Amino acid sequence: MATNEDFVIGRHPAVAALKSNQAVNKVFLQSGLKADALKEVASLAKKKGVIVNQVPKAKLDLLADGQNHQGVVLAVAAYEYASLDDLFAKAQAKDEDPFFIILDGIEDPHNLGSIMRTADAAGVHGIIIPKRRAVQLTSTVAKTSTGAIEYVPVCRVTNLVQTVEELKKRGIWVFGTDMQGTDFRKWSAKGPTALVIGNEGKGIAPLLKKKCDEMLTIPMVGHVQSLNASVAASLLIYQGFTSRGN
Repeated sequence: MATNEDFVIGRHPAVAALKSNQAVNKVFLQSGLKADALKEVASLAKKKGVIVNQVPKAKLDLLADGQNHQGVVLAVAAYEYASLDDLFAKAQAKDEDPFFIILDGIEDPHNLGSIMRTADAAGVHGIIIPKRRAVQLTSTVAKTSTGAIEYVPVCRVTNLVQTVEELKKRGIWVFGTDMQGTDFRKWSAKGPTALVIGNEGKGIAPLLKKKCDEMLTIPMVGHVQSLNASVAASLLIYQGFTSRGN
């Protein structure tokens, strides 16, 4: 795990972090603010042996960099990334066929956080992201995920094309998203499956697209022929979730 600090901001993310195995270094609570959620944070911190610091709101505003902290900020060790084997192990532990999400150059931390929430809700076993030209696990991602970051392993790889080739060798069927393709409502994600979601503006890179076994499309009849990446991901992930018998 990296040694530099990051921050978990807000009540729900703070509670989720304290209940998980995430290493928490410090807890900052707004002095004079009374709320049951803050009492829970203080209680969980005490159980973990973490010192609680009562600080002025101005201090929290600074730590949260303008985000809505709701009176609580945790200083934590930077989030640890999983390995590809960890993702397979999570599926195996649940006695389920792997269901992975591959994000090709998602740059908006709010999109990544939202996708993590959906992935957690739909039983996805892990998310794969590239090391370059994409958002990494940050405090904004953690807050937007409302705690899902603690439960959805994220694997960071150097080359998505090579990773997809490895996944296919390990029996994974890889589906991409495109303007042209099979209607996503007909898609079945039964069996070992990975779903590739493209960049917010450019979509999936051409080389990566060639490695996909099949392309899926979301039919649209409106004037705006594109969806926010996290919205598109949610539709597709839940189609996968439903088709797997859930």
